[in-house]
Amino acid sequence: MLIGMSQEKLGETLGLTFQQVQKYEKGANRIGASRLFHIAQILSVPVSFFFEDLSQADLPKKGLRGFAEDAGEKTENLIAFLSTPEGMQLNRAFTRISDQKLRRRILDLVVEIAGQDD
Repeated sequence: MLIGMSQEKLGETLGLTFQQVQKYEKGANRIGASRLFHIAQILSVPVSFFFEDLSQADLPKKGLRGFAEDAGEKTENLIAFLSTPEGMQLNRAFTRISDQKLRRRILDLVVEIAGQDD
């Protein structure tokens, strides 16, 4: 969604149906390392992009559940924001910044301005 690619288009590029892509997104199916690498290439992001905000404290005691974690209010608010024109524009612009250190500094700045540390 951030780069204007539908699940159907991603699925076509991967040789999958969009339903299979949905299962990956929802955590119903696990994503193997090679498939994750291929998805990262298609989306023009490093594999680490999918783990940037993950800390040890975020890990469930019995292992990761993929994208299937319970969607709480935070997640719903995030999805609502990303669905707005401003959210889409901000995310598209941010993903075009290739310097990871600069991206981190921008994120730190926005968190500081917002006055929250998530």
